[in-house]
Amino acid sequence: MAGVVLKLNQMLEDLPVSERKVARYVSQNLDNMVGVSVEELAGRSGSSQAAVVRFCKKLGYKGYRDFSIQLVSELAVAQRTNISRAGYTDICAGDKAGNVIRKVCHHNIQAIEDTFSLMEPDQVELAADMLFRAQRVDLYAIATSNLVAQDAQQKFMRINKRVTAYADPHLQLSSASTLTSEDVAIALSWSGETREVLDAAKLAKHNGAFLIAITRYGKVSLEDLADVHFGLSAPEMAIRSGAMSSRIAQMTMIDILFSCVVSRHYAETVPYLERTRQIVRAIR
Repeated sequence: MAGVVLKLNQMLEDLPVSERKVARYVSQNLDNMVGVSVEELAGRSGSSQAAVVRFCKKLGYKGYRDFSIQLVSELAVAQRTNISRAGYTDICAGDKAGNVIRKVCHHNIQAIEDTFSLMEPDQVELAADMLFRAQRVDLYAIATSNLVAQDAQQKFMRINKRVTAYADPHLQLSSASTLTSEDVAIALSWSGETREVLDAAKLAKHNGAFLIAITRYGKVSLEDLADVHFGLSAPEMAIRSGAMSSRIAQMTMIDILFSCVVSRHYAETVPYLERTRQIVRAIR
């Protein structure tokens, strides 16, 4: 399991006060975490041993020992490879084109790398298998996330899936009301709190559909509803509009799911891919 520091920083503000103390201490003292016991961490952070253990479990680890091993391993790799986020800075007013190019590309690269570090292969496989078996696939998203939903619709249609991306809240609810246990709904909301998407996701879940949520990493409402939750991370810059890095992260997640479906069910999907490829070539 990778992305320990990333998870820690993403979840910091979502943690209760006692666990937030632990997270802040670890985040600010990464170079001094080797060999620190649970008792020492509790004392140094002004928290308790119970809070330390809860903090580790919130991040998805079995306990402090598991968390500590993963953290030390990640820090060692970062030191050997000289990994740094120093290049991921905001665009400044008056930046020359060269600086803008470097910063935008670095942020998008980081979004993909963060997505990679947060992925759980067993969850991806489960979602991919459910998507392959689904009679229908609904995608619920608005604003920038809807661009990702439309991209997903285009991809999955190519392998003969009955998939529709809904941006209109009324259509989302109408479609969700007709889903069954044989269907899959994908809810896309970077905040994980978009009311319209939550309403459609709740209805789809109520009707027995398998729910996949794609949001930012951290404690969000869509996570509580989802059968599979993909929490992603993206370093957005304040001056950028259109949530560019988060869009890249979400599209990467869709690419992963689509590719996994095709890979795991190659014999069934490749004829449709070949057919759609030939049609596209014919009309160019």
